[in-house]
Amino acid sequence: MILSPAEWEAIRLSLLIGLAAVAWILPPGIAVAWWLARHDFRGKSIVDGFIHLPLVLPPVVVGYLLLVSLGRQGVVGQWLYATLGVSLPFTWQGAAVASGVMAFPLLVRALRLSLEAVDPKLEAAARTLGANRWRVFTTITLPLAIPGLLTGTVLAFARALSEFGATITFASNIPSETRTLPLALYTLIQTPGQESAAARLCVIAIIIALFSLIASEWLARRTKQRLQERDAY
Repeated sequence: MILSPAEWEAIRLSLLIGLAAVAWILPPGIAVAWWLARHDFRGKSIVDGFIHLPLVLPPVVVGYLLLVSLGRQGVVGQWLYATLGVSLPFTWQGAAVASGVMAFPLLVRALRLSLEAVDPKLEAAARTLGANRWRVFTTITLPLAIPGLLTGTVLAFARALSEFGATITFASNIPSETRTLPLALYTLIQTPGQESAAARLCVIAIIIALFSLIASEWLARRTKQRLQERDAY
């Protein structure tokens, strides 16, 4: 189980990209989950289906769409490069974007279910006492939905760590830049004589994924318990 420098680098990149992916999807994920939980409108099912599309699309398709839209010749990518000098494809930032897109539905779904469980009457009572919508959301709605937020965040992080198809399509498989744990494992499998190294990374990937799931469940239960204790007082 002694890891080589290249394997440690793959783990480091995976953690970096996973954290960056969660960081950039967290604000829009909270906003979208609240919007879906608190508003009914025509075409809501279509919007909801579009948001969850990365869960059912082949990841390579998502990576190709990102490459077409965010590449230097894409509509958004061309503007980013001309205006800000930012080029996302084949960079670790691009890998974080691809991982975040794939993890976004998990965050939204978990948080939306938690927000829907919050009694709207509590929010209405706070507004009648003079609190504006932002204060109601930050002091009542979001604290009560913390279990779902924690669960969604941890699951999104785990999904970002395991992302392969969209990452290799949009950010490629570049050592020390975009070669995350799944990509490093794929490279070792394709290399003769690297079976033991591939097995080591496989075990590490299982441990990280299992730890993420256990942590998600523990955090959700712990937070729910604390909220119940606070309400009891």
